[in-house]
Amino acid sequence: MLTQTPAWVDLAEHATLVRSLHLSRIFAQDPERGERDQLSAAGITLNLARQRILPDTWNYLYALADQQQLAVSIEQLFRGVTINHTEGRAALHTALRAQTADELSDASQWTDIQAQLTRMQGLVDKIRAGQWRGFSGRAITDVVNLGVGGSDLGPNLAVSALQHLKDTHIGIHYLSSMDGAKTASLLKQLNPHTTLFVFASKTFTTVDTLANAQTALEWLIAHGASKQLAYQQHFIGVSANVAKMSEFGIHLDHQLQFWDWVGGRYSLWSTIGITLAIAIGMQGFRQLLAGANQMDQHFRYSAWADNMPVRLALATVWNRNFLGIHGKAILPYDARLALLPAYLTQLIMESNGKSVDRAGQPLNYATCPIVWGEVGPNAQHAFYQLLHQGTEAVMCDFIAPLTRPDIVQASDPATREALAYQHQLALANLLAQSTVLMLGDAALATPPSDAHKHYAGNQPSNTILLDQLDASSLGALIALYEHQTFVEAMLWNINPFDQWGVELGKQIAVHTLQAMRTGTVQDFDSATRAVLSLLKQSGENQP
Repeated sequence: MLTQTPAWVDLAEHATLVRSLHLSRIFAQDPERGERDQLSAAGITLNLARQRILPDTWNYLYALADQQQLAVSIEQLFRGVTINHTEGRAALHTALRAQTADELSDASQWTDIQAQLTRMQGLVDKIRAGQWRGFSGRAITDVVNLGVGGSDLGPNLAVSALQHLKDTHIGIHYLSSMDGAKTASLLKQLNPHTTLFVFASKTFTTVDTLANAQTALEWLIAHGASKQLAYQQHFIGVSANVAKMSEFGIHLDHQLQFWDWVGGRYSLWSTIGITLAIAIGMQGFRQLLAGANQMDQHFRYSAWADNMPVRLALATVWNRNFLGIHGKAILPYDARLALLPAYLTQLIMESNGKSVDRAGQPLNYATCPIVWGEVGPNAQHAFYQLLHQGTEAVMCDFIAPLTRPDIVQASDPATREALAYQHQLALANLLAQSTVLMLGDAALATPPSDAHKHYAGNQPSNTILLDQLDASSLGALIALYEHQTFVEAMLWNINPFDQWGVELGKQIAVHTLQAMRTGTVQDFDSATRAVLSLLKQSGENQP
């Protein structure tokens, strides 16, 4: 068992020393750590100095990485070895953002990827040029992405984060909820004559997305489209299941493909990213890929001490397993990154929310922390109270762009000056909050005597700064977290690429839906029967 291995035992013993040290004392005894624990790569700077980690701690953590044969796992990831062993697949999302064929072990993969990107560019250029027409001959004005999970969160995050680069009048919208409430609201705002739907699903069998697609189809037909023209002029399909796209009715020329070695939550880099390409152009989408590739190369070839994803992951394992910290907060100080916490919640917790190792044996140590977050200024007025004075220790990632070149686009000097001030204000708050979390009352010249005003501090955090928020740096940032998540999994000896935990609920939902529609409730537990009976009385179970 991992907890009995030499590297783990050494870390556990070392942790008894570190747990007795406050970050204020660690900083006082090591004034050079701010500069020493700062790394840069791919347009991103990472500062790890506020971790409860001593110089010796890093050496013990590097020994853990070596013991777990992390270097071998990294090479297997990039070479397309069947590292997702429970599903019998490679996890080769990095191939989607390769910049040359030489980076891939299989030349045919490069050919296939480039062919799909070329196909996507043709569709994107046609839509952006106003040449894609709806069933009545009018140009498309709105594109709606129908997807859930990675087929929604990835492109939605990217379009939101890069909204300042959007250079088209075409509206981009996202529908993921299966309950229909948002669907009904959105359809009221759209014109069926000028709306195009992107049906994005790896399997093309996801119930949530199928329900929204069927509603969209019925909406088009109700407003005058023939079934044939609705399929032909108002749907693009993006999937690894070509047969299912054709079965649904999507025209062959409007089908985009990716492959089963691309996990859903890693699919932004594939043709799933078509809505981003529509928003900022295909060149912008390729810049996203190039930025992620820069982080890939840094991750693949850098020594542990210089490796940003590896050191982030080692800090997480240290906090989770040796300091007993259960939670991680993602705190972007830029409203354009508002969806980043939700995206990382899926990436990290769906990947590493595991309780058995790669051999299927139960674990006797903790794995994934609970991840949540919010835009920093909003979070300061919400859950920072818990961070500063609650009973839970939490590790935090503070994220912001260093510069805001987009501010110069403001229409007048006074507005530009005001926006520049707001950016400075956001960065000042980022630094202040992370400092207080670290030092507590030691940040004050005179500590408060009132216990209600006491700040304990000693909360570890990372600071992640982008040179600026553009397509390249966003790609690098997302890839940074992907690789961090992978490293954590390798250190914990778990498979980060399957998600069997969500499947059973889906299966039971099918049975439950049938019961709701037939009125049969006998086969369920008493709690479910009580709710089903209530639904039956309300008439909500009727087709």
